[in-house]
Amino acid sequence: MTGSLKGVRVAVDAMGGDFGPGVAVEGSILAAKRYGLSLRLVGRESVVKAELARTDLSGLDIQVVDAPEEVGMAEKVGRSTLKKRSSILIAVEMVEKGEADAFFSAGNTAACWTIAKMTLGTLPEIDRPALTAVVPNIKGKTVLLDVGANATCKPRHLEEFAIMGSLYAEEVLKIKAPRVGLMSMGEEESKGTDLTREVHAALKESHLNFVGNVEGHEIFNGEADVVVMDGFTGNVILKSSETLASSIVHMLKEEIRKRPIAMAGAVLAQGAFKALKKRIDPREVGGAPLLGVKGCCVIGHGKSDAFAISEGIRTAGEFSKSGINAKITAEVARIARVEAGA
Repeated sequence: MTGSLKGVRVAVDAMGGDFGPGVAVEGSILAAKRYGLSLRLVGRESVVKAELARTDLSGLDIQVVDAPEEVGMAEKVGRSTLKKRSSILIAVEMVEKGEADAFFSAGNTAACWTIAKMTLGTLPEIDRPALTAVVPNIKGKTVLLDVGANATCKPRHLEEFAIMGSLYAEEVLKIKAPRVGLMSMGEEESKGTDLTREVHAALKESHLNFVGNVEGHEIFNGEADVVVMDGFTGNVILKSSETLASSIVHMLKEEIRKRPIAMAGAVLAQGAFKALKKRIDPREVGGAPLLGVKGCCVIGHGKSDAFAISEGIRTAGEFSKSGINAKITAEVARIARVEAGA
């Protein structure tokens, strides 16, 4: 067990995800064992306790909080927000009341985002919270935001994303002076839409380590540590990259099986293949932090297995322990003062 997160309290939506409470509970137990987290599993009490009874919980700080309702994965946000006792809402309320330090769910993304914003509110001067993904590049990791919370954005929103993404890269991923890039269709300042050109001008004058416009291929070559974009673009990029990674692994295995000599070589290179798979596996991150709300919320993929659930809960714990929200608030307030003075 890694004790670096010992005592950090995470409220987990035990009913969320495509595979049901069994997988959510299994992943929660794994997170408690590996990271020493204190977990509050929120869901139908009888169901969650039945799943917990399958495992020896000795030495683990896991409590069950009853939630009589749940939000379906395909439900529309309007209906889900009317469910006053859903597992998502009760778990988020625990963060609001100080009964938990962070929230994690692999459930309905739109419901998680909406309930978190409505219940917790946004940080001062932040208008739009952003979903944040961390993807591998050839030199380390790249932070992408927004990846799905805001399909359309104004220039101010992307400026906020740049500040929040830079601080997340620095405080959570420990990247010094993270390089911030703006997703566009060309490196030149004149390229892109009216939105990207206006944002480029603003970021160029900011104190951030802004490296200018970046194109899609630069997400993975390590030329930028943070890449900012609207949620529509970000969601397409994220889902495409996840599918590409798994497709490459599948095609590589397929080609190796066709060739006996290649199979022999694969046995010798087994360690390298395992390391590569781990490096590009989105389950290693486990979830997307929702930056900009008054609390620490991480939303996992609906198809998360137990391992992905455990890593998403770990991400939530690290998010809370970083204290990044206070830093975001201070930085945005500083910029607001500068703008007011100008």
